[in-house]
Amino acid sequence: MAILVTGVAGFIGYSLAERLLARGDSVIGVDCVNAYYDVRLKEDRLARLRAAGGARFAFHRQDFADYAGLCASLERAEFDRIVHLGAQAGVRYSIENPHAYLSANLAGHLNLLELARHRGAAHMVYASSSSVYGGNAKLPFAVEDRVDHPLSLYAATKKADELMSETYAHLYRLPLTGLRFFTVYGPWGRPDMMMWIFTRKILAGDPIPVFNHGDMYRDFTYVDDIVSGVIACLDNPPPDDGLAKAGGSTKPHRLYNIGNHRSEPLLRVVEILEAECGRRAVIDFQPMQPGDVRQSFADIGAIARDLGYAPTTSIDAGVPKFVAWYKGYHAS
Repeated sequence: MAILVTGVAGFIGYSLAERLLARGDSVIGVDCVNAYYDVRLKEDRLARLRAAGGARFAFHRQDFADYAGLCASLERAEFDRIVHLGAQAGVRYSIENPHAYLSANLAGHLNLLELARHRGAAHMVYASSSSVYGGNAKLPFAVEDRVDHPLSLYAATKKADELMSETYAHLYRLPLTGLRFFTVYGPWGRPDMMMWIFTRKILAGDPIPVFNHGDMYRDFTYVDDIVSGVIACLDNPPPDDGLAKAGGSTKPHRLYNIGNHRSEPLLRVVEILEAECGRRAVIDFQPMQPGDVRQSFADIGAIARDLGYAPTTSIDAGVPKFVAWYKGYHAS
């Protein structure tokens, strides 16, 4: 099977492409390789994909927010399905640079919907986010919950992507699956995310910023479990049968949470990092940040019921794997 993957130089995109290539699929990757974080990490991921895939991996250095450029770049490319993971990420960065989210997350998502429609894609899986749940007090978060009160522009753009997708599923019967990811971590992760920042600072002896004075909880999900969920979705397009699906749509459009179904205290993760780094953390307790949420907790009942999704990696197993990778990557 030939699969188009956007954001292929990113954390989840790279991890997915690596797994797809390993099972024998062909991957057509799209990424503009922007400088939101260290480009060298993105280039290192791409180098590994080229080595792993050979002729089964093709890369297009292209901004998918540029529709004409995207279509021209992919004019001769043949693909059956799409996994649209490319986006401008980051809750806090959306406060600093909101226009980046308008381009990548809104225009970019529309462009992929149009591409899928005109190319007759059998299925498009796309990245949403647990951030859409905003300040919901009910836990765990379920796909049936209302998500009308986002706390950040980033979350608002992801909710908008879900709404646009529902429209395309209705108008064009385009099979679509949206995935609300919960705090993904693991090898080849992002330098702007907590796991990387804390590991770097603990090893350097620098203070780590812990928000809401440490009263924070996250559904930490190891990247291998995330990829397993994405592939299970990719291989099972939603049917156009008029029946209600996960998330409530009667169109060929589903929404799933992908998490670990555990809401872990942030300070417990700090303890594991301290043990793996071999030194105590210097903690700088700070107030809650604008746009942030105190707790996330995924109800994964829908994807478990429909597709058999069952995450297997606890933070006690996953965090040490990340630290080991981090040390090895920076020693090379």
